Amino acid sequence: MTYACFLLHLAKLHFKSMHSSLYIYIYNAMADVNAKRVPPFLQKGVKPEDGGGDAQQPKEEIIEEPSLPVIAPSYPQIVQEEISMVFNTYNMAANLGPSSRRKREKGAGHDGTSTALYVDRRKSKVWNYYTKLGDAYVECNVCKKQLSFHNSTTTMREHLVRKHSIRDTLLSQLKDDQASEADYAAPENGIKRARQMTPENNLYHPTPCLEPRTDMILELVLEMIFRDLHPLSMVKDKGFGLLLGYLEPSFTLPSPAQLSSMLWHRYNVVKQHLEHYLQTAHSVVLCVESWISQLSQPYLTVTASFIDGEWRWARCILETQPVHENKGASDFGERLYTVLSEFGLSCKAVSCVIHDSLRDTAANSEQLQGAYGWASLCCAAHLLDLCIQAGLEVEQVQEALSAARGIVRYFQQDAKATCSLNSKLEAINKTKLKLVMDARPRWITTIEMCESLLDLKWAIMSVLEEHPKGTAAVQNLADHQWKLLQDLVPVMRTIKIATSFLREEQNVSISSLMPCIHGIVAAIGQQCEESNSVIKTVVGNIRAQLMQRWGISEDETVLESPAVIASFLDPRFKEMRFLSPTLRSELHRRVKNMLSQMFNHQSPPPASFWVPNSDYKAEGGEAGGQLPAHKDRGSGSQSQSMYDILLGKDPTESMPEIHQQLENYIVEPLCKRSTNPLDWWRSNEHRFPAVARMSRQYLAIPATAVLPDQAFAANESALEHRRAVLAPENLDQILFLHQNFDFLESMRNNSENRGRNLHIQY
Repeated sequence: MTYACFLLHLAKLHFKSMHSSLYIYIYNAMADVNAKRVPPFLQKGVKPEDGGGDAQQPKEEIIEEPSLPVIAPSYPQIVQEEISMVFNTYNMAANLGPSSRRKREKGAGHDGTSTALYVDRRKSKVWNYYTKLGDAYVECNVCKKQLSFHNSTTTMREHLVRKHSIRDTLLSQLKDDQASEADYAAPENGIKRARQMTPENNLYHPTPCLEPRTDMILELVLEMIFRDLHPLSMVKDKGFGLLLGYLEPSFTLPSPAQLSSMLWHRYNVVKQHLEHYLQTAHSVVLCVESWISQLSQPYLTVTASFIDGEWRWARCILETQPVHENKGASDFGERLYTVLSEFGLSCKAVSCVIHDSLRDTAANSEQLQGAYGWASLCCAAHLLDLCIQAGLEVEQVQEALSAARGIVRYFQQDAKATCSLNSKLEAINKTKLKLVMDARPRWITTIEMCESLLDLKWAIMSVLEEHPKGTAAVQNLADHQWKLLQDLVPVMRTIKIATSFLREEQNVSISSLMPCIHGIVAAIGQQCEESNSVIKTVVGNIRAQLMQRWGISEDETVLESPAVIASFLDPRFKEMRFLSPTLRSELHRRVKNMLSQMFNHQSPPPASFWVPNSDYKAEGGEAGGQLPAHKDRGSGSQSQSMYDILLGKDPTESMPEIHQQLENYIVEPLCKRSTNPLDWWRSNEHRFPAVARMSRQYLAIPATAVLPDQAFAANESALEHRRAVLAPENLDQILFLHQNFDFLESMRNNSENRGRNLHIQY
């Protein structure tokens, strides 16, 4: 019986993967083995040795197995039970279909003796991704999130689309129950379908036989590439193949060419959604970032910044393209115009362009303003870098910083000196203090280097004295240089605080820039009053650069800056404390004229900034572009005329509605500094609709060409590092999806949640 039991055990272990021919082979082999060990009195044609009458020959019985029509003799009871168990299990597995089908074991029958397997035959293909938890909840097999279930798969389907990008087209292509059962009942059909589901043929056009798990793995591999900025060649890396092969042995990795096709398909889908979303923008600001790859290839990344209809600040990448050195300023405007055309935007939809380079600034600005009517502004982070570098160019400061870099470099290269320094820090429980080397031209790292040297001054000098070679290898800072760094750090720290303010979410707009710049000029001016002449020179250079580059002066030219108008339209800074009373009154007059001109046309005004003419009079009649004044506001015209004799004419009688909105906005109380101006305008748009329309245009201008966290970062971000190694063939699509995929999904979810809440309220 040993050989028979081995065959039975083998059959039970592999019944899911064996074909019917193998089962027949095992069945017949067992029959042959056991037939040789059947007692002689049970074998056909053999009489019992001990007599007692004619022995009855055993009857042949047919075991009714539809897929295994084998006739076997009767065996001992234990062998027959084992064989029956094996083939009954095989029949149940065949009825259940593929492994992706759910298996449920039904409890005992009414008589308490029989047990059967219950197959869940749900019609919806959504159930391939869910497991039911009782009658009221289901669990997603992908993210393990539990959802409520009320005899409807709508919520389950929406969860797959929103969270896992499993669209209805993918769900409709899954196998149904009948096709699965037919494949297992007829193995030749399964072989034909297996040939159809090869990755080379159906990676981009999945067939109904493609397993949901395979589709999900492909989608996750693609998402990992554009979410984490990996090159497509990653699928050819040995380590990645070994990992995925261990986790999913039956999965075949796609080739880079196949992933490229999938990437283009996903790119086109997301691009269509972005085109529809951009149509909701009243005005768009184009942000242009210049950067260089590891292959020294310069690129331009064009980003659209705007405020949508729900007062949400949006920033979407439009395109990343290589730059050729032989192109002039005219090509810059043509590039931007081509990008706008690809997304269905007109030139009138653009209010201004933010760039991060001063190269050919005058030529680009003139060309953009003349050909397209776009204002051109430089990135605030880039201008601030230039201002600080101008201050640090003082000779004494450069000598002190050079000596400081030499000390840090010495401890980085000398292991013994580093060990001595660490031991001294451990003795006073200050092991967290570390020396920092600055990374020029990032001035924030220069501050960190100076701060680390000042914190470790006593330990550094002690180590240099203990190591004679150290004094010869590195030049220590002189006493006046230590004092210079000590006086320089507070000035630089003030500017660093300003950058922290601009990095906050509610201060992304250019409306926060002018109050911040004026604050820097005033603060560092007070700090240098009692400092030495070197620090006064540094501060004087920085202040001069700030005032020059941002046009800070006491004349009316400062009012032409879009940043000043944006600050006035920010409910936190509308008092404009950094301006003199005369300039404030002039700013109010100019904004009033702009409102009149904006609503002078019946057609929607262009998004570009409007500068009022010098001869334009806002207080003129209706021919001057005003809306009709409010009439009959008093109890009667006669009584009003009588009161006018005593009090003069009521100014609101002849004031246009839009001007009255502006006056009401001016007297509105200030908001807290932590208030998000977009949230305030979302709640008060109905009170000042004309002013809100202008605010939506100016508050959409960002202070930096890139995100503030990246613009004011001390070190290179992961985005900057990873995009530099991407292949140029798929760089545009990967960066586009990396920036826009989650953003558009969050915008849509927020809109749906807001609409659902409004529906509940009403």
